Amino acid sequence: MATVLIGGGSGLIGQRLSELLLAKGYEVIHLSRKEDLNAPFPKYKWDLQAGIIDERALSKADYIINLAGAGIADKRWTESRKRLIVESRTQSTLLIKNALARLEKKPKALILASAIGFYGDRGREWVDEDSLPGKRGFLAESTKEWEASMHQSAVLKIRQAIIRIGIVLSTRGGALKPFILQNQFRLGNYFGNGKQYYSWIHIDDLCKIFIYAMENESVEGIFNGVGPNPVSLYDFVKSLAKAMDKRAIMIPVPTFAIRLAMGEMADMVLSSTRVSAAKIESTGFQFEHPELVPALKNLLKEESR
Repeated sequence: MATVLIGGGSGLIGQRLSELLLAKGYEVIHLSRKEDLNAPFPKYKWDLQAGIIDERALSKADYIINLAGAGIADKRWTESRKRLIVESRTQSTLLIKNALARLEKKPKALILASAIGFYGDRGREWVDEDSLPGKRGFLAESTKEWEASMHQSAVLKIRQAIIRIGIVLSTRGGALKPFILQNQFRLGNYFGNGKQYYSWIHIDDLCKIFIYAMENESVEGIFNGVGPNPVSLYDFVKSLAKAMDKRAIMIPVPTFAIRLAMGEMADMVLSSTRVSAAKIESTGFQFEHPELVPALKNLLKEESR
């Protein structure tokens, strides 16, 4: 039985990924700030600030997946918060890389999370893995720095795949929950003009991309972790109302109000990023939930069980 070590395993994606890996017969262990080897997914200690990582976990790992990083939407973007967002991502990658360099036994693959924030605000333009990074904004700048730390690990001569994650749909948390809540009151709030593209993905499809990248030796380099059919925010909100069998009153929230309330963080909801999934599909990966309304219905059905 192969062992998968996950950094950031306690997060939204990490928990679901751990469940799916376990169901496939893998042994799953986590890196955590507190050791607990008796946890359902045994936790081995790491400390990014101190540069400490339990090398027993790395020695056990046949594969390593790193999802670690401070939540991008958890708190307002003060300068100190932005610094933490960047450092929690770059330091975790470099800590793993430096520890692996000292070990004789190397994992078969290193699968790393990035984000489509790399592309910045691109309007209606289709972007793919060969597109240039965004020219401005914290999301683009921080993701470029994040990926720079990943490229440094290439010297380890371990197969590496980087997954640029889009807007993850899950009823357990993330971007979808607030929209579900407002639709329960038959409100369909959208931000700005609603024309900005949201490149969404069902959480199970995203987790299966990580597993697919891990299991397939031909998958190497950068891949977008998005579904094949991005939609405008307006259509996203309408689709959710349809999936919930409700008629929502569509109400725009003016850009200035969003900027006033969220400051620089407003870029998360106002930016438009129309991201292609063609590269991962060209490797043979097949999406289980490629269309938005059926994907939403699936998530809502699972939540009601």
